[in-house]
Amino acid sequence: MTRRARVSPQQAGLPALGAHRRVPGLRREEVALLAGVSVDYYVRLERGHLAGASDSVLNAVADARQLGAAERSRLFDLARSARGGGMEASEEPVPEGVQRVLDAIGAVSAFVWNRRLDLVAANYLGYALYAPLFDKPSKEPVNIARFKFLDPAGRSFFQDWEQSIRNTVALLRTGAGMMPEDRGLRDLIAELSEASEPFTWCWRDHEVRLHWSGVKEYAHPGVGRLSLPFETLTLPGRPDLMLSVLTPQPGSESAQRVRLLSDWADTQPAVTAAVTE
Repeated sequence: MTRRARVSPQQAGLPALGAHRRVPGLRREEVALLAGVSVDYYVRLERGHLAGASDSVLNAVADARQLGAAERSRLFDLARSARGGGMEASEEPVPEGVQRVLDAIGAVSAFVWNRRLDLVAANYLGYALYAPLFDKPSKEPVNIARFKFLDPAGRSFFQDWEQSIRNTVALLRTGAGMMPEDRGLRDLIAELSEASEPFTWCWRDHEVRLHWSGVKEYAHPGVGRLSLPFETLTLPGRPDLMLSVLTPQPGSESAQRVRLLSDWADTQPAVTAAVTE
């Protein structure tokens, strides 16, 4: 419904009939027309009856509502969930081979995270980068979303905190669509909804996000401001886990500061403890 409200008839190539429209964006019957389905059938889809919808119908609806890649993926996740086919979260530890890969990436920060945004493994510079999360973790494992919303240090550590939390909530909503039966993720969302008004406001926006590349901005307590382009890959055989590698632009001030991270981390007991766990 939120996405239907964002598309005007003109954007969809339809005439805007009637001077006073009671709904923002497209009406249900207009989406049904564009998707080539009956109005009654589209209403059922919008109310969550997705189990019997074919991929072609879902793609037609996505096209009609002009969904982006993340939103289209979310629609298909909801359909899989309705059919009882959502992704299952694994409680298995990160494979030893993955940790060896992380450790081999010695010059930049790299870490593995799951759909709950738990930071489940990292190389030394990954732990050094996220050192503030390990200073006083309230729960195990360390969780990026919990730190952003519930720890005052989160506001200063993440540059442009307001945009950062919107991205975080979008990632959690995306994960919730992929793993609707994950009790840990549901509990985290409930915890943050109760404890944080900013989380509740962001959750109501129904944003979703694919997190494959971009730039992360930090105000690191040890080395200062860092601007780090990142690339993210899903681990083969473990779709619940992602590997992110953060590589500064060569010759940049951030590249110089990343080189200082290791020496700084050597003085931090919390980082040493996290690495040796």
